[in-house]
Amino acid sequence: MGLFSFIKEAGEKLFGGKEVEAAVTKAATDATAKPSLDALNAQAARAIETYIASQKLGVEGVHVDYDGATGTVSVSGQAPSQEALEKVTLCCGNVASVKQVNNLMAVAAPAPEAQYHDVVRGDTLSAIAKKYYGDASKYPKIFEANKPMLSDPDKIYPGQKLRIPAL
Repeated sequence: MGLFSFIKEAGEKLFGGKEVEAAVTKAATDATAKPSLDALNAQAARAIETYIASQKLGVEGVHVDYDGATGTVSVSGQAPSQEALEKVTLCCGNVASVKQVNNLMAVAAPAPEAQYHDVVRGDTLSAIAKKYYGDASKYPKIFEANKPMLSDPDKIYPGQKLRIPAL
């Protein structure tokens, strides 16, 4: 699927991002700090794996690697559909301290990729639907495409990346 960029400061706070950043800085000048950084990266990767599993997307064999130095998540495994594959990308990227997601997952039922929208201050799902579909009343399509990560159509935040499926 490729490499996707996200806003590092936005998203779910699943692990101690500041702690990882401090360990990255320390490991740059102190080789003895590398085992601590490796442990924090592994802890962050497990937290992201747990978050993906909690979304019940039907993906199998999910493995996540996190590199705190670059803020990059690499995820592999098997997705049952293009939609599930894209939702895994969003699960990984809409996490605080993640700047990029390299989705290496295989997909059982390939389909055309959805568009994406980076939420900015003042955005609403209705306004986003108007922009992409020409009809604000089609916002439930965007809401459904981003479930279960979105629990309420009124709870989106700046920096969040949303899937915009074709009509």
